[in-house]
Amino acid sequence: MNFLIIQKAFPGDVILATSVVEKLHQFYPDSKIDFLLRKGNEGIFASHPFLNNLLIWDNKKNKLSEILRILKHIRAAKYDHIINLHRFASSGFVTAFSGAKNKAGFDKNPFSFLFSKSVKHFIPFPFSKEEWSGKTIHEVERNNQLIQEITDNKISKPKLYPTEKDFQKAAEYKSGKYICIAPASVWFTKQWTSHKWVELINLFPPDYKIYLLGAPSDFQLCEQIKSSIINPDSYRDQLSRACRQAGIINLSGRLSFLESAALMKDAVMNYVNDSAPMHLASAVNAPVTAVFCSTVPEFGFGPLSDKSFIAEIKEPLYCRPCGIHGKKSCPENHFKCAENIKPDDVFSISLNQ
Repeated sequence: MNFLIIQKAFPGDVILATSVVEKLHQFYPDSKIDFLLRKGNEGIFASHPFLNNLLIWDNKKNKLSEILRILKHIRAAKYDHIINLHRFASSGFVTAFSGAKNKAGFDKNPFSFLFSKSVKHFIPFPFSKEEWSGKTIHEVERNNQLIQEITDNKISKPKLYPTEKDFQKAAEYKSGKYICIAPASVWFTKQWTSHKWVELINLFPPDYKIYLLGAPSDFQLCEQIKSSIINPDSYRDQLSRACRQAGIINLSGRLSFLESAALMKDAVMNYVNDSAPMHLASAVNAPVTAVFCSTVPEFGFGPLSDKSFIAEIKEPLYCRPCGIHGKKSCPENHFKCAENIKPDDVFSISLNQ
């Protein structure tokens, strides 16, 4: 049997889609499973043991020509099942006209009326916590609904497979106790403020190494955080600052997805936003503390590691959540959903456990 999974959204969404890969392989170990994803995300699946082929969608190319190229390839492959986790028209079009025997996707996709199976993709927004208490459904559960009829209703967790080479690269940094921090996000309102990260780092014991993780575009943010550690008001503080900074290493842009996952796996704790590094930690069952600012765990994108914690403001905020996704700036111009999260609380709910 031939399967094609489609998820051409952000890296975090692709990582969550690996739960479907796991489940299909469990039930159909001799099948061929292909995956269609956006160019730039293919490193997530380097040497993946259960995937037969990766189809790369290049968003920078002419949209129509890329759709036709992908569609031609898909039709030639004659898939038995296409599972489309992507909720937008481009992927819906190629799914609808793929020629596959069975086509499953979410109702939010504009072409879902042409699918064999369409499942409601429910995210409770707008909502009140009182109204939706206990009704949270995780994205991996929503994804599993698309294959429930050909598998079962049990959930497989997302999983990635760093290679021996990835672990060897990460081993260069695994001396003593260490903490990983991924301080950036694509969306400003999903990103805890840099001065809060600085305050948190200053709470860690001095014998802990701190690794700042991210993409090449996050390098300057991580440098800003590193340079702000300990205010040098005195000679002693200058020495303290120098010692602390020596134990903080900016690895932004220096590690691949899987090398980062290999490093995160053995960290004392990984601190992240509601963003891809959170899902990266979950996919290798690494300990993780996720800081939620403008978004909320009730949307169904929280951490799935056995040892995981969520940090968010304790008091209700009239404007939170301000949307399903993050925004480029705070609509209310105060960003209290981030500013009111206390570093002491983030520290205490994770390292003190």
